[in-house]
Amino acid sequence: MYGEGWGRLYLAPSSQLPQIESSNSLLSSPTLSFIPYVEHHTNIFLNSFNQPQLTHMDGIAKQLKRGISRQFSTGSVRRSFSRQISRNLSLDTRRNSMRFSFGRQSSLDPIRRSPANEDQLTVPENLDSTMQLLFLACRGDVRGVGDLLKEGIDVNSIDLDGRTALHIAACEGHVEVVKLLLSRKANIDARDRWGSTACADAKYYGNVDVYNILKARGAKAPKTRKTPMCVANPREVPEYELNPLELQVRKSDGITKGSYQVAKWNGTKVAVKILDKDRYSDPESINAFKHELTLLEKVRHPNVIQFVGAVTQNIPMMIVAEYHPKGDLANYLQKKGRFSPSKALRFALDIARGMNYLHECKPDPIIHCDLKPKNILLDSGGQLKVSGFGLIRLAQILPDKARLVPGTSADPSDIYVAPEIFKDEIFDRSVDAYSFGVILYEMMEGVQPFNPKSPEETVRLMCLEKKRPPFKVKLRSYPPDLRELIDECWHPEPVGRPTFSEIIVRLDRIVSNCSKQGWWKDTFKLPCK
Repeated sequence: MYGEGWGRLYLAPSSQLPQIESSNSLLSSPTLSFIPYVEHHTNIFLNSFNQPQLTHMDGIAKQLKRGISRQFSTGSVRRSFSRQISRNLSLDTRRNSMRFSFGRQSSLDPIRRSPANEDQLTVPENLDSTMQLLFLACRGDVRGVGDLLKEGIDVNSIDLDGRTALHIAACEGHVEVVKLLLSRKANIDARDRWGSTACADAKYYGNVDVYNILKARGAKAPKTRKTPMCVANPREVPEYELNPLELQVRKSDGITKGSYQVAKWNGTKVAVKILDKDRYSDPESINAFKHELTLLEKVRHPNVIQFVGAVTQNIPMMIVAEYHPKGDLANYLQKKGRFSPSKALRFALDIARGMNYLHECKPDPIIHCDLKPKNILLDSGGQLKVSGFGLIRLAQILPDKARLVPGTSADPSDIYVAPEIFKDEIFDRSVDAYSFGVILYEMMEGVQPFNPKSPEETVRLMCLEKKRPPFKVKLRSYPPDLRELIDECWHPEPVGRPTFSEIIVRLDRIVSNCSKQGWWKDTFKLPCK
């Protein structure tokens, strides 16, 4: 009976409650017409007890009625319930599905919409309490903001972008609204989805009075320095632009150190390349960043690293690509040593297909110039993906010919570099075929050329003296025609090297012949063409 009686008590509509006639306007309210209904059901509740219990319960009932009457007369019950419900709804991310797009936007928002016309800035109908608060703060309506706060609206209510009324008022420069919100204990350092605070917004829009008030209260103002690639027109923001707050960066141990770091983007692991802040003022570094970004944006192939997006409108500037937990081919070679012929051929086809795609790009071919095991990544499915292209600064001579930018030189310890690059001559896409030949040799032999000589000595022998390392593995361990292909790839003269389209045809033929002859039985998986 206790549960049922009190359930009816709270569900009864106010129109069915007995009214109390009184000169006091408070007692004539529908809310306080609740009191006699409480007394009625309290009496029913007491009648369910026997006489020995009644005396004790009667005292408790009187205290209960006095307590409820007192709370209703002061309005504390209504206000506490209203405040609690309003606060819970204002902080519910499922409910905050609306973006406040009126007026000035966050100082760090890459897509800053045009401010609304002040003459037309009237409160629309059917807005929830949070949006009403933000709208009144945007309009500078001190009285309206105060009335909403008195009704129990949470002063720190946020929209979809995490912006509070203090953010809005700071953007618009409404000093009195800012003072009111601060007096109601607004979070002075609340950050929106882009990381901006009210103080940063006030500073960005030149609202000095608001900025000084917030700084005097100890507010923090994040640096909002523009990036060298920041655009003035929001419509010019590139489609690949990512929200930096969606990236959680941590140090890398599985990909190229010094270049990329492991991060999480919307719960997915990605590789992030961060441009050093001291390079923002260096035009050459910015141009190199733009060049790499342009190349990554336009390539799409199963054997080429996948571009995810970039951060160019916020600091730090970043390039985001797919992440491969198995690392690069260099680490794999170091762990495994010499590959079986079947694996070497499968990997060779992956590299050749990726490079052929880059060389056939339109309107101009993409010459890698830095093809080496460190720039070839291994995905979770055992497939290789070419990366690291676009990092070497080139001076284009013709659409298919280039040379190193004046003032730069090849790494003297890079054993994969072609002779014409090492000697600073004009070169074409055949330099990548040379590097491919060295990689294929290393996969078959398990060691680098001329091991254990130093890399510098190896480069001198191969690039200047035109010498080639001996094949130490027995001839019967090589598939037919594979040695000849390696010799042609690292030919001293560019005209003697095959193109990657020719390399793919020859590798496919080698695989087919070995499969027909049962050369490696069931140990080889026929690569997908």
